[in-house]
Amino acid sequence: MAYTTETTPSLQVAELDDSPEKICLPPTDPNAEIIEIPGYTLVYVNGACPKNYRVYKGDSMIGVIFQHITHWSNAMDQIRYAQAAEAAVGLDDFMKVANKSRVTDKAIAA
Repeated sequence: MAYTTETTPSLQVAELDDSPEKICLPPTDPNAEIIEIPGYTLVYVNGACPKNYRVYKGDSMIGVIFQHITHWSNAMDQIRYAQAAEAAVGLDDFMKVANKSRVTDKAIAA
């Protein structure tokens, strides 16, 4: 793609602002596509199949899960889940174990 001197920065910004893409919107944004499940908030990032969702627990993002046509997954435990909540819980459990392992490794090093 060739850029010309006729393209102004304000035009480039305007083109970006009009994008229908909902990527990286926070869960508080009124334009964000959100799925609320007990204990978690899923915010659409991008994709068609799979759709990618950031998973929040409270105000903290814990990772990403994927919605396929037939299942959900979190790419951490290689398991196919029937429900988004199950994939989010699996991700959360994985992150808890990983955090405990990291804390244990630091304690051993000390």
